[in-house]
This record gives sequence, C-alpha cells and structure tokens, in this order.
Amino acid sequence: MISSETLELSLQLLRQPSVTPIDHTCQEIMAKRLEKIGFNIENMRFDDVDNLWARKGTESPVFCFAGHTDVVPTGHLDAWNSDPFVPEIRDGKLYGRGSADMKTALAAMVIASERFVAKHPNHKGSIAFLITSDEEGPSINGTVKVIETLEARNEKMDWCLVGEPSSTNKLGDIIKNGRRGSLNANLTIKGKQGHVAYPHLAINPIHTASKAIAELCETVWDEGNEYFPATSFQISNINAGTGATNVVPGSMNLLINWRYSTEVTAEELKVRAIEILDRHQVDYDIQWTLSGLPFLTPVGELVNAAKNAIHNVTGIKAELSTSGGTSDGRFIAPTGAQVLELGVLNATIHQINEHVDVSDLEPLAEIYEQILENLLA
Repeated sequence: MISSETLELSLQLLRQPSVTPIDHTCQEIMAKRLEKIGFNIENMRFDDVDNLWARKGTESPVFCFAGHTDVVPTGHLDAWNSDPFVPEIRDGKLYGRGSADMKTALAAMVIASERFVAKHPNHKGSIAFLITSDEEGPSINGTVKVIETLEARNEKMDWCLVGEPSSTNKLGDIIKNGRRGSLNANLTIKGKQGHVAYPHLAINPIHTASKAIAELCETVWDEGNEYFPATSFQISNINAGTGATNVVPGSMNLLINWRYSTEVTAEELKVRAIEILDRHQVDYDIQWTLSGLPFLTPVGELVNAAKNAIHNVTGIKAELSTSGGTSDGRFIAPTGAQVLELGVLNATIHQINEHVDVSDLEPLAEIYEQILENLLA
C-alpha cells in the first residue's frame, strides 16, 4: 500500500487560505515538523510578508529546498467544482488552490527531509529550507530579502531545488535548469489631440509610431542558444483615444515585455529599442522595469543528482528546459548556487479547479529524498 504521508501533509497545507501575501500558518506547520528533526528555525518577516529560513547543520555543502506558501486568488468561486480551500480527491486527483503551485511540493520536501534524516542523522553538509509567502505577488519582501540577509552574513548555499511545477506530461519529464530574463517597458507615444477632419492641426501618435512599432515586432533580437529559445518581444497592452470616432488621440501607451536569453543583456535590449524609436523620429517617454535576470545551471552535480533520482524512481529520462515564466530562482542563482526547478505537472496552475494526480505525490517525495541521498549521504 502506498504511504499517504505526503498526501496528508499536502491536505493540511491546502486547507490554509494563503492568498498572496498571506501565509496563514503554512510555514508554522512546516517549521514544527522540521524543528523536530533538528532544523534551526528562523522566521524572517519583512513588511507584510512571512519568510522561513530553516537549516539543519552548520557545514558545507548546503542543499536548500526553496518554495512559496502563497497562492494566487481563486477567481469566481462559483466556477469551482469544490471549495478551493477544502481540498477534495476525485477520480484520483487532488483538487485545491495551490495543489500544483506548489503546496504538494512543499509537503514532499518536508517528508523527504524527515525520511532522509531518519536514515542519515549524521549526514554530511547541511539541509536548508527557504520558504516565502511573496512569490505570487510583487516579490519584493520575500526570497530576495532573505537572500540579502543570508548574503550579509556570508551564509551560502551550494545547491537549491525550487519546487515549482516543472513537469509537462509525466512527473519528472522536465527539469527547469534556468529561466529567461524579463524586461518590461512602459512606452508612451506623444501626439496632439484634435479633430479628425482637421488632421493638419493634430498629431496622431498611432500613425507616427506605426513603423517603429512594426520594426520592434519584426526585430530578431537573438537566435537563442543550446539552453534558451530566441528572445521574444510582446506588446501586452496598447491604449489610445477618447472612445470617440472624431477625435485624434493625444497620446498612445504600450506595455511591452521581452523574455530574453543569455545571448543578450537588458541594457542591450534597451539600446536597440531606443535606436529604433529614435530612427523613426518618434516623440516618446519610456520607463523600464527589470523583472528578473536570466539564469542557467549547466550540467553538473545538481543536474546529475536530479536526473539520476528521477530515473531511479520513475524510469524517465528527464529533459532540461528554460521555458516558462520567472521564478524565485532568479534571486538565488546570482549568489553562485546551482539552481533547479522540479515539481509536479503544471497543466492546471493558476486555473479554476487546479489539481494534481494523487499518484504523483509519493514519487515526488521519493525523488527529493533520492536527490538528498545523491548529494549528502
């Protein structure tokens, strides 16, 4: 009979309505269990965000499990087949907000650590947990602040496994060994409002910027590389006009995003975009926001430990990928740590009726435990 330890802890965490940035005792639940097996517990609260840094051991190398207890809002409750914070199992699937992203992974991390410590009470190095309730929100008082605190006291981790839902079709088929960078631009094109019947007395910003916008859309920013797809450019919002058909708009606003590879830098993207706007003689203001730098963990100790663990538990040969959005790995990788993301299937994350296969929970805990065996036993 398959053990239900991971499922039981998952259910306990899923019952907490921890909509970002509220933790709602999830970290306390985890910390109590970790403290029982020898972890030193540090609660780090920054502004309205709860964070947990737990560590067992004082020596290197340091293996860290990282993740978040906060979840995205539920959306319309009427659209759910069951209460998103009263988890239910139906047809072998566990339903609830955060089931995929990423409370089942948090449960698997704790269970894996308990089992590993029971077998290896004097394991080498250290095991750590970096848990935040600010991953689904603005991400300014969560992992980034904990990392700043650790860096200030020169406390380093060597390997970090983030429990984000990385799998696509089967548990363990995909490991995220990096993420693209994310650069945002808030672009305002200036014009002059006027009557459409008197265009010589107005300046239409839609018209003046159209060629520049077309070139931005058609530009090949890079070709990508072995690990990253080519950099993508997307206009996510565009607004202009008063709503009337007879008024030339006085300005136009565009929200733009680049998801970029390691072949270019954010500064290079800025320079090239500005060159296009200037060459087309566009009158504009632009504000930049860097959401995250790209990071990459090449094949090495952590990648090999994860691949071997997945193969031993599931028989699958995992593939490496850098696709998808950003994660808190972007704050951890600059410290020099090797960073991977490995978790359950991501097919229903942030959706109505979010769910995971119950049959994946114990294997995930086994994979995590095997990674600890490969690195610290």
